[in-house]
Amino acid sequence: MIDSSQNSQKSVTVIGAGVAGMSAACALAEAGFRVQLVERRGYLGGRASSYLHPGVNEVIDNCQHVLFGCCTNLLGFYRRIGVSDRIHWTHEMTMIEPGGRRSRLEPFRFGPFRLPAPLHGAPSFLSAKSLTFADKISLGRAMRAMMRPDALIDTRESLGAWLRRHRQTEGAVNRFWRLVIASALNAELDSIAVPYAAKVIRELFLNSAEAGSMGMSTVPLSELYAGVTPFIEQRGGSVLLNTSVEGAAWDEETSQWLICTRTGELVSDFVILALPFEATQKLLPHLPAEEGAEKLARQIERHEHWPICSVHLWFDREITSLEHAVMLDREIHWMYNQSKLQGRGGNYIELVVSATRSFAALPREAAIQQALTELAEFFPRVKEAKLEKVALIKEVNATFGIAPGIDSARPGAASSWPNLFLAGDWVQTGWPSTMESAARSGHLAAEALGMAAGEPLRCFEPDLKPQGLMRWISP
Repeated sequence: MIDSSQNSQKSVTVIGAGVAGMSAACALAEAGFRVQLVERRGYLGGRASSYLHPGVNEVIDNCQHVLFGCCTNLLGFYRRIGVSDRIHWTHEMTMIEPGGRRSRLEPFRFGPFRLPAPLHGAPSFLSAKSLTFADKISLGRAMRAMMRPDALIDTRESLGAWLRRHRQTEGAVNRFWRLVIASALNAELDSIAVPYAAKVIRELFLNSAEAGSMGMSTVPLSELYAGVTPFIEQRGGSVLLNTSVEGAAWDEETSQWLICTRTGELVSDFVILALPFEATQKLLPHLPAEEGAEKLARQIERHEHWPICSVHLWFDREITSLEHAVMLDREIHWMYNQSKLQGRGGNYIELVVSATRSFAALPREAAIQQALTELAEFFPRVKEAKLEKVALIKEVNATFGIAPGIDSARPGAASSWPNLFLAGDWVQTGWPSTMESAARSGHLAAEALGMAAGEPLRCFEPDLKPQGLMRWISP
């Protein structure tokens, strides 16, 4: 809940309508600011969006986006715009080997009895057929090490080096760290700073069953965000789509920003740049000269992108009754049954390939054929089914890299320009490149702006507290 004096009517322009921009804009609109949300494209969502794909005549997400119970700020944004009931939650994760053998990870429960964290997932973990006894011993050793406070502090070591130092077995590396952790963080093991891997381990597997529960939208993302525009407009603001910002100037006399777009000029008391790092970099030369601009430019230069690919398949029959699954030992990592998750017709399956640049480099037909061949190894019905239509989406700039040392290149919400603030998943949030990081950045920018405006507000949602034994183990 936001605490703020009402009807301030100070104006704010939020540039960029991805999750970061939308979360900041809605929080500020609710707090009484007059908000202009500006987006160069014709739809909301940024890299987490959906659109009508002309090749298949279907509305599809650019990639399946997943959230977890620990994503407190993303959930706060969803509650604000009234779409919390459109998230499907599950505590189960099914891992499938080529040939079809399955292992299911889930919290232990027997009637009202629950094991305390971090033991809640131990029974299913120990019974997982996809991991050998040696794999489980090495994983247990690593998870115990990641409970220590120093696992969240040392940003200099890569996850790959850390795993070698902690004597992880080949099976543990390939079937857990590379697949579950590296693909979730969308980078190779040697390109991940240990604290980010430790963050994922603690939140998804150790802190509590609630934190590790997985949520997926039951509607296309564009429909999920449909409430953003009326939410802002009903509070005196506006949403400007197809509006490209080309530069901005600070007027000392009026203490306002003059924002230049291709369709005209906007005036605003405050500005939030809620853009990806490369878009921010392009805009820097068109902002007023400022001493801190050079430092920000150097920070941005250290960032790089990692791709995510998704293959959307429509069959003439059902190939699996599973809602979703993790697929082991192949290039494809995740399967989402959108016919079940979103109630879509046509036996619609989405496959996701993350943390690999080699698949993204494949020609379209080769990528689709590889996906189909591998899918049939897990679900034999694919061989009997007729493929009715297919779409391949390559999101080349899907996430930013979280290499060792990247934290020093992540700026805070405040900037060196007056009344201008930064948001985006790449700014300093303590989280990797996720929708939660984007939502956190939006709320942090909104709070920093409120403080500068003399109207402190609270919209940042704190982390879930560790449960069970983790209350005494966590730092």
